[in-house]
This record gives sequence, C-alpha cells and structure tokens, in this order.
Amino acid sequence: MSEPIEWLIYRGAGEPHEGIEQLPPPPPWRDFGGRGAPAPDEQDGDGSADRRLGGYRHIAELHRPGAEELEMINAALYLRRPLLVTGSPGAGKSTLAHSVAHELGLGRVLRWPIVSRSALQDGLYHYDAIARLQDVQIAAHSAAAGAPGAESAQSVGSYIRLGPLGTALLPSDRPRVLLIDELDKSDIDLPNDLLNVLEEGEFAIPELERIADRLPDGEAEVLDDDGNKVKVRGGRVQCRAFPFVVLTSNGERDFPAPLMRRCIHLELGRPDHQRLATFVRAHLGDEAARSGDDLIAHFLERSRSELLATDQLLNAIYLTDAAAPAGRDRLADLLIQRLDRPR
Repeated sequence: MSEPIEWLIYRGAGEPHEGIEQLPPPPPWRDFGGRGAPAPDEQDGDGSADRRLGGYRHIAELHRPGAEELEMINAALYLRRPLLVTGSPGAGKSTLAHSVAHELGLGRVLRWPIVSRSALQDGLYHYDAIARLQDVQIAAHSAAAGAPGAESAQSVGSYIRLGPLGTALLPSDRPRVLLIDELDKSDIDLPNDLLNVLEEGEFAIPELERIADRLPDGEAEVLDDDGNKVKVRGGRVQCRAFPFVVLTSNGERDFPAPLMRRCIHLELGRPDHQRLATFVRAHLGDEAARSGDDLIAHFLERSRSELLATDQLLNAIYLTDAAAPAGRDRLADLLIQRLDRPR
C-alpha cells in the first residue's frame, strides 16, 4: 500500500501549481526573519538566540549543565580566559555561548564562523582600500574637492569595519560574548595568530595609527560588527572587560600547546535521553517531545555506534510530527544518516 503524499509540496509531476502557499512556517531554528542590525544590548536582535536556544525555552525545563560543565564555564568567566569547547557535531558547543549570553544579559552573541581561508585579519577588521581610492579619485575631479587635511584623515574611518573579534575587544563595562565557531577548520596558522590578541586583549589598526595625530582628540569613527558607529582612539582597540570567548572544535585536529595553555578546556560528552528530550522540548514544545520519544530512544541507540548530530533528530521529529505522520520511521531514518559513513 502506497504512502499518502498529501504533505508533499513538490510533487514531481512537472505541472506548475500554487502549492508553495501551503508550506507551513519554518522550524524555529530556521526562522531568520530578515531583522535589521541589532543594538549590542538587545537580547536577540538577530534571532540567533531563538534558533540556538529554542523558541519554547521559556516553557521548557531547560537542561541544567553538569557540575564539571558549570565549573569550566565559570572558570573561564573568572579567569578571563577563552573557553575551548570540544565534542561531536550537535553536542551543544555553539549553544553554550548563546546560553551564557542569554542568562547573563550580555546581548547579541558575536559570531565568527571559521573556514579554511579564515585569517586573523578577518576577525579583527576590514579596511576597504578600493572604495576609498575610488572616492578619492571622484573627489579629485570635483570642483569642490579641497586639499588633503584633517577632513580627509577623518574620512579614513568610514572605510573600516570591525569584525566579530575586533568588536568583542571594544572597551565596555560588561563583556561581550564571542563565538569562534569550528576553529579546527582553519588553516595551520590561525590558532597561533590568535595567541597575542587573546593574551593582550588589544590590537592596532595601522590605517588609523598613521593619521592619529591629525584626528580631533586622536579619535576616528568606524563601524562595528553590530552596524553601530564607535570611536577608536589612537588607532588601537583595547578591551576593558575581556570578552567571554567560546572556541568550538569538532575534534578534527589538535591545537598547539601555547593556545591550549591560554584556554580553559571543556569536553562535552554524548547527551543522554533527558538532555535530548529537553533539547526537543525547547525547540518544538512539550507535545513534540512526547510524540517523538521513540525517535529520541532510537537516535540514542544508533549514536552508540554511529556519528550523528542532534539537529538531525530535530529535523526528523519536526517533519514526521508536523507533515508526514505516515511512514515516520522510514522518513526519520532517511533524515538521520550517519555522518561517518563512507562517501
């Protein structure tokens, strides 16, 4: 007997139709909303906390971290040291940063996702020299263009935007939360390049240092990662409250000893049934957690011998509960495929 296909939006029939209008709202962790740039003190100005912590977290019995996890997080807060969090994909490494920011009221999490081409400069700031050159050339051909002076020096800041790491190091009374996600995907140099910045809590912007003596009070206005204008004095950014820095790694590589020495290391183990149920409840609500209890148990059983991620479990429960109740076990197995299988 064939499975009902009423839930299918794309039917593969080759005939155009308006089925897209029947597409239900997205899962909470995929609801982006198109919000504008948030202020630093907004709790969830860009919706990232809802996607990470769950839209139902206010009614869920949130997971209480174990004693070791709490101690390592607080050690990093007390010692003003980065927290290196390792564990399998979907273990909750990135969520930890959002949880700390949410509970302590530290505003939007600054996120720096690492790829193989990431360099320290990407995290600190970006100087758009090409845009400035174009503007100078345009001004040179304008009748209103004046001789270079204090005004042109001040304009340099208009072409500089701080990255997530640079923004986290701005002087403030309360620390920002910075998530440097998947550091193990970087090239071999980045972990070593981070050492001095994380140790000293400051960095220089040479483009501003060179003209600091021509700026009023030595200050230039630049954009930060939140999209706000901030002042940089003397071409240097120096933190007042060291940010809460979370470095995540899937364990795909080892890091140099100097970086490990400067970090507090937390290893997240495999979640148990209660923690997974709480995770589902926070994102999808109590009813979804109850109806998906058998999928949670099956997921745990498989994870003993297979590499799986918890977001696969969320996808399976959401889709089988909301859209495809028939044939749910088969569809769940299609969505929860082992990540370590040969390709």
